[in-house]
Amino acid sequence: MFTRTPRPAVRGRSSTIILAVVLIAELMNALDASIVYTALPLIQQDTGASSAAMQWIPAGYALAFALGLITGGRLGDLFGRKRVFLTGTAVFTLASLLCGIATGPGLLVAARVVQGAGAAVMVPQVLATLAVTFDGPSRARAFGLYGVVMSLGGILGPALGALLTAADIGGLGWQMIFLINLPIGLATLVLGRRFLPESHAPRAQRLDLVGVVLSAAAMLLITYPLTVGGEQHWPVWSLLMAAAGALLLGVFVVHQRAKSARGGSALVALSLFRNRAFTGGLAAQLVFGLMLGLFLLTWVLFMQDGLGLTPWQFAPANIAISVGGVAGAMLASRWAVRHQRRVPQAGAVLIALTLGGYQLLITRQGAELPFAAAAAPMLLVGVGLGAIGAQLSGLTLGQVRDDDAGSAAGLFNTAMQLGTTLGLAAASFVFFDHAPAGSHGATVADAFAGSIWYVIAALTAMWGLMFTLPKPSRNT
Repeated sequence: MFTRTPRPAVRGRSSTIILAVVLIAELMNALDASIVYTALPLIQQDTGASSAAMQWIPAGYALAFALGLITGGRLGDLFGRKRVFLTGTAVFTLASLLCGIATGPGLLVAARVVQGAGAAVMVPQVLATLAVTFDGPSRARAFGLYGVVMSLGGILGPALGALLTAADIGGLGWQMIFLINLPIGLATLVLGRRFLPESHAPRAQRLDLVGVVLSAAAMLLITYPLTVGGEQHWPVWSLLMAAAGALLLGVFVVHQRAKSARGGSALVALSLFRNRAFTGGLAAQLVFGLMLGLFLLTWVLFMQDGLGLTPWQFAPANIAISVGGVAGAMLASRWAVRHQRRVPQAGAVLIALTLGGYQLLITRQGAELPFAAAAAPMLLVGVGLGAIGAQLSGLTLGQVRDDDAGSAAGLFNTAMQLGTTLGLAAASFVFFDHAPAGSHGATVADAFAGSIWYVIAALTAMWGLMFTLPKPSRNT
């Protein structure tokens, strides 16, 4: 069992500002990962971007983010989480400016890659700062609010992108989806410098550069073919690249073991994996990302191509998920200390039961499903997502030693990113094989109904993995 480092209590106004600073930074990342999708047609029209460039505007951000998370987490342990957080936020904000003033696809794609890299340095410090700054009920509340932000960010991104693009503020059009980060980023930097506590791992020695190269190369070889392979019907090169990435990941693990055995400062603290709660929670987070990637993509396609709704017409369904997510996260933070793993497990069961009924409705009514019946269940789905997101991070990182909080947070965020990528790739098999691009109506409805069973299977796996998380106390 890991021991925790005593820390001074953080209360009152300072704790509120600390929470606001790091969670706003997390919200910027969550929004920017998805906000660009609704603006892509206008970007193509204004910049003359090719189809390949259009794909790389979101993919460049996602890949850079995935590649840098492990390293970003360890940088915080080594050089100070506050310092690294502020550096990542500055890079992210500057890259947002470059995205907003880009007039051609080349600069826009390059700036999106830099933006993703800045996020990879910034985001792991959010969870690490929460883990080492708060304790007891205040930690449960902090992670609950983190779950709210995560639930809202990914869901509201496309709607906010549509709103900002349609508003055409100052004649800037799609550029506002990036420029809106400037005042938020600058405020985060000012408040962060003033109020964030500094923390680091006193036993860490130096950055493992070989580990950095191996981990980044392995993630690139795995995530790149998963990102683009489906659209190209999984050519042989994509399968070979993913296999090479898995092999290189094994080499990375061997290197980390050798580094630790020699008493060196490994990029990943392998001692983390001796913690049952951390290992099980990390696996659950991977499956959670897979479930989200698969469900949200296929659900949006069902609402648009199956039921024939525009993004604005099915906005109430997005709002239902968001409201449910906030409610679920708030309930989770209230019940966290007493019920521990029961909370995210209940969330998984709630989503599975709701989607089981949803599947029956779609099977019976198909593309004729009334909008109210298609949207209302999303409130319960949101409650479940909020309960999982709010508790899973806290229970997984709760027993991690403060010295390794950055490394643990980097791995935890990487698991979500890799899981989401796997979920999007899985859509090629469980959805697009039955409803190719351009399909509408009953074909899409049938494909979505079939994909729901895979989502329920993922939820069942998550429920089982969560038995590794801390148990409720005996007096509950």
